[in-house]
Amino acid sequence: MPDWESALGAARHAVERGLAVFPLTAHKKPALPRAHPSRQAGQCRGECGRLGHGVHDAATDHAVVQRMFERAPWSTGYGIACGRAPHRLIGIDLDVKDGLDGVADLRALEAAHAFAVPATATVATPSGGWHLWLTTPPGTRVLNSVGKQRDHSHGLDVRGSGGYLVGPGSIGAAGRYRFVPGTDPGTIAPAPLELLTALAPKPVPAAAPDSNRLRERIHHQDAYTRAVLTREADKVRATTQGGRKNRLWASSAAVGRLIHTRALDEALAHDALLDAGLATGLKPAECEYTIRRGFLAAATASRAA
Repeated sequence: MPDWESALGAARHAVERGLAVFPLTAHKKPALPRAHPSRQAGQCRGECGRLGHGVHDAATDHAVVQRMFERAPWSTGYGIACGRAPHRLIGIDLDVKDGLDGVADLRALEAAHAFAVPATATVATPSGGWHLWLTTPPGTRVLNSVGKQRDHSHGLDVRGSGGYLVGPGSIGAAGRYRFVPGTDPGTIAPAPLELLTALAPKPVPAAAPDSNRLRERIHHQDAYTRAVLTREADKVRATTQGGRKNRLWASSAAVGRLIHTRALDEALAHDALLDAGLATGLKPAECEYTIRRGFLAAATASRAA
């Protein structure tokens, strides 16, 4: 059982880095048998206490990891759950097969949005692709985009919350996953704000919040939070000419700091700023995009502080 032992050893090293893992087959699928019939599989994420829930089994407890591998002696690899604290890991999956060139797609995305992905832990896949590991700010939820490309090209996918990456040291049907020579396995760089924005789903046009209900919700906040939220919303409303998006972004970033400290509910902050942005004549989609960027900027700044 050399492949099983190798996979378990690599999974243990990942746990030491604070990554949550679970066993995989050579075909990159969860190795443990399902805990429930297929028709019920999506209804339980481990609340039943049994193993067999795919990525939701992922653990950072060595004893649990050992038990999972012992129950799946056919395992040849392991998955790393994305989106979990402390790293809140996301993976940028760059395919370079079947006519795809994920590396070129990433370079085009960087050029289009004026950012560069920093040096970070990178895993080479057996097919010649790369998995770039990046961290995200607290409160940021990046979804999977596998098979659901947005503005980026088909050679680039995202592994986010609810998804997983095949860990280095795993042996798949096509070969072994390894850290790319020259990259530091211990360095997982923060994802650039511009990348998170570019990868986010396009905002769905939102309906204007009910003004009376919004005022009532704001009134129930503590005096300081109420003053900050009202002040920033008023600044947005007062900007009726050029610079409306910049003002909405700045106010969203200012209010976002209260969200990060949990002094303010994100939904309320969003509605107050959306109401103010719509009052200036901005379109709903423009408001949604700008508010999201402001909130992300606040989360990123708080993480760096």
